[in-house]
Order: sequence, then structure tokens, then C-alpha cells
Amino acid sequence: MGRKGSPRSPQAEGGSRAASPPSPLWALPEELLLLICSYLDAQALGRLAQVCRRLRFLSGRDVLWRRIARGCLNSGFTQLGTDLAPGIPVKERVKVSQNWRHGRCRRETVLKWKCNLMPWMELDGEYLYLSQAQNVQAYQLCAEGTGLQRHPQAIFSGHQEDVCRFVLVNSHIVSGGGDGSIVLHKLHGSYSVKFSAHEQEVNCVDFQGGLIVSGSRDRTAKVWSLSAGRVGQCLHTVHTEDRVWSIAISPLLSGQLLTCLGTDFHRGAGVLDVFYETPSLLLSCGYDTYIRYWDIRTSTRKCVQEWEEPHDSALYCIRSDKNHMIASGSSYYGVVRLWDKRQTRCLQSFHLSSPTSSPVYCLRFSTTHLYAALASALHVLDFTAS
Repeated sequence: MGRKGSPRSPQAEGGSRAASPPSPLWALPEELLLLICSYLDAQALGRLAQVCRRLRFLSGRDVLWRRIARGCLNSGFTQLGTDLAPGIPVKERVKVSQNWRHGRCRRETVLKWKCNLMPWMELDGEYLYLSQAQNVQAYQLCAEGTGLQRHPQAIFSGHQEDVCRFVLVNSHIVSGGGDGSIVLHKLHGSYSVKFSAHEQEVNCVDFQGGLIVSGSRDRTAKVWSLSAGRVGQCLHTVHTEDRVWSIAISPLLSGQLLTCLGTDFHRGAGVLDVFYETPSLLLSCGYDTYIRYWDIRTSTRKCVQEWEEPHDSALYCIRSDKNHMIASGSSYYGVVRLWDKRQTRCLQSFHLSSPTSSPVYCLRFSTTHLYAALASALHVLDFTAS
């Protein structure tokens, strides 16, 4: 017999297993547990989540996956660490990011139209805005992320000829058309303004902070006021040596021409799209088949990095996740390419145009889907489907 008060052996309990004492790990504050787990990579965190429910909950915390996500493609984090998709768990974004890297997606044609167009589009929350002939149409994205509603929720008109480009900023749509005019619409309301801007078609526009900039085939770029009493008044005119195909306002919003990028372009190597990542970092692409990365803090004469389209095609459009990934649209066969800035060659290619050849005139993407507008159809790549 054991002494009074002494613990009984498992055999004394009828062979049942004795309860094990709590692990010293659980005695640590949660802040220290998170600090320890922060040294684990994605694979180790995944294994840790299989141990027990508490570790599964702990290992899924956004704070542990944020560092990993910032090194992934299109995970919703900018180079500066800003979270562009706060409503989606970071762990899920890291998982989907692997599909972007390896090209795993489901393709679908969500819209078709009969005549060939040169469409442009913008993504804004639950809506996709698409230019079709003289109008800009707003389509609601499906809640499950499998496409968009077939019929537009709103139509914005005003041009006599096709819309060339438009931008969506602060609940306003500003469009430039083949009729040489610029039209401004408020998304929620009937307010609209139209004014004659150029002698020929307006190839490109941008809008920010009460200013509109436009570029035209007439070899001019202009700055327009939207201040009360001065709406549609031209503030500056920049005369160029060739047609203006793309234009963008710096996030610094100086309202003046700061500089010209590059000095050794060949004749005909026009820039077709420009995308600002930060006030000092921007991307450009065009007819000469190159993607160029510029840092205006270091030099405006030479880019800091460049990538060449492998099939020698002009590049019509470009976008980045403001971190590591670039997406480009080519002029032949509807080719969309994904690039990793840390590599010199194209990462993935998707051929969307078949059987006829069509350029990718515009593309936009979220952390889960990529939308590409071709001459007669709108395609979507769903990267949640692995």
C-alpha cells in the first residue's frame, strides 16, 4: 500500500493513462509564442498548425504571415508594407500567391462583343468598368468571384466617337475620346462635364486633385483645371515631337512637367502605358518590346532595370502589385505575361487569343483574379482554383 496522500500509479487507476502535465510552452504569454513562431517559414507554420487546435489558431495569425507575404507575388502588400487587401486573411493570400507563381488558374471568357474594339478598364471594389465604343459600362463582380454580371449596372456616355482611355479616381470617371473631347462623370449622381480638349483624338488621360492631364495624336499634352469657375480651362500645354500615347500624374501632384525619361530611344519606340508605384518609382512599356523600371531619384536618363518581351511583341499595357509582380499585355495572340522583378526572364505566359490574333489592350488584377480585355472579348483568370 502506498502512503497516505501519495499519487497512485496508472495501474492503480485500472490501467488508465495518467493525465500529462501541461507543456511549459503554454505557460508563455501569447506575445512570446508569436515571437517564437515568427522565425518559422510557411512550411513550418503549416506543420505546426497540425499539432492541435490552439497551435492551429496561433499559427494562422496575420502577424506571422505578413513577413512571408511581403516576399510573395501579388499577396496584397506593397514594397513599403501597406496592406491593400485587409479583408482577406494573409495566410490565404500566401496560398493563392503560389498559384500566381506557378501559373495555376482557371480561364473563362466572361464577355463577348460582335465588333472589334480597343477597350480600356478599371477595377474598383465590387465593380469592373469597361469602355465599349462611345460608353463606359459598370459591371458588378459576382460575390463568389467567378465572373461578373452579364448586364451593366450603369452606363456613362457623352462621347461622339469611341472612348480611347479613361481613369477612375475618387468616385469620378474621366474619359478621353476619339472626338477630341474629355468627359467627367460622378459615379453616384447625374453630374457630368464635357469640353473640347484636342484637335484630334484624346489617346490618354489622368486625373488627380482637381487636375486633368491629357495626351493626343495632335502631339500635345495638356493640363486642365476642374476648380470652380475654371472647369475645362487649359493651364499648360506641352508640345511634343510625336503623338502622345500614355500619360500619368505623379502622386506628388506638382502640376508641372518635371522631366523627360530616357534619352536613347529609337524612333517609333513609343511608350504605350505608364504606371506609378510610388512618387519616385514607375514602370513603362511600349512599342520597343521592353518593360522599364525607373527611379527618378537616381536618374531620369537611364532606367534602373528592364525586361524584354521574349517574342519581340509590342507591349500595350502594364500593371504591378507595387511590390514584386508585374503583369503585361502583348500585341500579338492575346498574351498576358507575369514577371518577377527579382528575375530577368518572364515567369508565366497565358495565351488568350484564339484562333484570331488580338492584342491585350488592357489588364487589371486583384489578389485572386486577372482581367484582360482583348478586341472582342473580356477574359478572366481565376487563381483561387488550383
